[in-house]
Amino acid sequence: MRRIRSAGLLLLLVLMGGCAAPPTSAPPPSASLYDRLGGYNAIAAVTDDFLARLGGDPQFGRFFGKATPDQLHVLRQHLVEQLCQAAGGPCFYTGRPMRAVHVGMHITEAEWNAAAGHLVAALDKFHVPPAEKTQVIAFVVSQKPDIVGQ
Repeated sequence: MRRIRSAGLLLLLVLMGGCAAPPTSAPPPSASLYDRLGGYNAIAAVTDDFLARLGGDPQFGRFFGKATPDQLHVLRQHLVEQLCQAAGGPCFYTGRPMRAVHVGMHITEAEWNAAAGHLVAALDKFHVPPAEKTQVIAFVVSQKPDIVGQ
């Protein structure tokens, strides 16, 4: 009898429109990449992990070895802003153009590939879905001509 009453109450709620569908943890596919990634905090978390991986890799010592905490903070903020803006979020990238930032750094193809591996590892750590990961990587790859060999 109790089950019949519960089922009847549930049916009544549904018919009256008082029962919404259970919330889903994933945003709808029509949401911006920014929203699908999880917003600002998620982008910042991936960026922090990515930078920690780069900083811990001896191959990147020439870039990070002499950086001050303030310089690293600015780099981190610029990366977050750039990814946030590229993903359709409310951020505005305040850094210099990529070519100007990387001139004289002589970043090699091998360094680019190693950094790309660290980015993929950071995205994987946070379980970024394949479609969103592909979009993030596509944005980063679009910057390559202004980074490698400058």
